[in-house]
Amino acid sequence: MLMRYLMRPPRLFIFAGLPGTGKTTLARLLARDLCAAYLRIDTVEQALRDQRVEISGPEGYVVAYRVAADNLRLGMSVVADSVNPITITRRAWREVAAQVPVPFVEIQVVCLDVAEHRRRVESRAGDIAGHRVPTWHEVETRDRDPWDTTPIVIDTARQTESESYAALRSAIAASDNPALQRTDRAERSL
Repeated sequence: MLMRYLMRPPRLFIFAGLPGTGKTTLARLLARDLCAAYLRIDTVEQALRDQRVEISGPEGYVVAYRVAADNLRLGMSVVADSVNPITITRRAWREVAAQVPVPFVEIQVVCLDVAEHRRRVESRAGDIAGHRVPTWHEVETRDRDPWDTTPIVIDTARQTESESYAALRSAIAASDNPALQRTDRAERSL
């Protein structure tokens, strides 16, 4: 199956999900298996902070959009890992795909077991030097917009990492049906 992906034209895999859902774990696994460029907003934003750039809005996302477009134009698939909580960021990722143009796959990672989600958030350690992981209160009160599209949804609550990744790969394979491919060229007018 991996060889089939390597032989394909590039795609943009747009991950979204709250901290502690398993989003970064799944995004990294997919990037590794596809030999795709991996862009994590937390890493981009922390690098900007390390250079004394104040993050007060979309700065990290804007940098990542540009780097993603560069990699897509080189023929590499890109895995974009971000909380991606609001409509404007989701549309901007789709616009990146439309401008190149390449197909995209939106993936929302959730943990619908609230107690398990809270346990994960409260027990996690940061893996980016200098980056502060959010508290449970910050996670549960974060602003989120409803989706205006239908992403692949992976609930990691009662699954192992391997089971969640297998579910993701199956869902992506199902979306490989040409009738389901999305490039959303109409969004260029946004």
